[in-house]
Amino acid sequence: MTESTSTGASAELVGVSYVMPVLNDVTHVRAAVDSLLRQDYPGPFEVAIAVGPSIDGTNELVEELSRADSRIRVLSNPVGSTPAGLNIAISATRYPVVIRVDAHSVLPSDYARIAVETMQRTGADNVGGIMDAQGTTPFERAVARAYGSRVGLGGTPLHVGGAEGPADTVYLGVFRRGPLERVGMFDERIKRGQDWELNRRIRLAGGVVWFTPQLKVTYRPRPSFGALARQFFSTGLWRGELTRRFPSANNLRYFAPPVMVVGVGIGVLVGLIGLVQAVVGAPSFLLLGWVAPVVYLLLVIAATLLVARRDGIRSQLWFLVVLPCIHFCWGVGFVLGFLSLASNISALKNERTGGTSVGRVD
Repeated sequence: MTESTSTGASAELVGVSYVMPVLNDVTHVRAAVDSLLRQDYPGPFEVAIAVGPSIDGTNELVEELSRADSRIRVLSNPVGSTPAGLNIAISATRYPVVIRVDAHSVLPSDYARIAVETMQRTGADNVGGIMDAQGTTPFERAVARAYGSRVGLGGTPLHVGGAEGPADTVYLGVFRRGPLERVGMFDERIKRGQDWELNRRIRLAGGVVWFTPQLKVTYRPRPSFGALARQFFSTGLWRGELTRRFPSANNLRYFAPPVMVVGVGIGVLVGLIGLVQAVVGAPSFLLLGWVAPVVYLLLVIAATLLVARRDGIRSQLWFLVVLPCIHFCWGVGFVLGFLSLASNISALKNERTGGTSVGRVD
């Protein structure tokens, strides 16, 4: 396959470049890399790992992996961010197909083969599939169940599956190098949601982003409540920033968590005022404010009984707190991001580190 052709080329002759940003992922990175080396794809390949300034032994581990296989190359990512690491790895590789890999992901053995075949068949500039979250502990199983349910992350195809076809965005991504480089690769000013923003530019340039449920990637969720809260606060923060920046390109589902957070927050505040009024003997109609938080609590309980019942009692109990954690952290982050906090934080970090942006926003 060349940049200008989408059919007729032999998949066996197409070289693929796996690109992986890594930062403090010593627990997961070996499994991710092993899944690349086990691919049944017959064409040539290379692996580029852009490792940030880790403190958990990740640097030493990836260097060990590189010494064991000459196809694995380790690159320094001094900024440490995901988009910076991806751009460094893409720029250092050469094959016409670029396959993004997450350190928390495990690719099935037929992933590259199916992706290249789909790209040739459809002419798409980016192909991707489903993020299949799988946990090993009761907490992780609760998080995985929330990921894969409509009540958790809104039921998008990249989380719950769907019909094959054009999409706004996909999980990870298998790119044609030419179109990827022409649109400017990843915008390093966007720390999360950079895949959605990149896919937007690909589509604006006339390219096709293609979803196929045949590509199903195992994803390992965050292992602790604190890590999960930080992840979703950051994700919500940048989704709010992207919604403010591109208001016409956003789905209404993005507004559900912030509306819920505001509604429950106002309800609790009004309800507390109503309690004070009741204590002093004043009319207490403001107690109706408790309706919103009570309805949300009942929703969480119902979702736990219906969605998480297959995972055992310990995972169900964790689901009771995991679901509100996802909703509230994402929702609070969204509101703050919509108020420009995300871009202000990014600008401040760039000033302190002297960082620059390789990607761009149209």
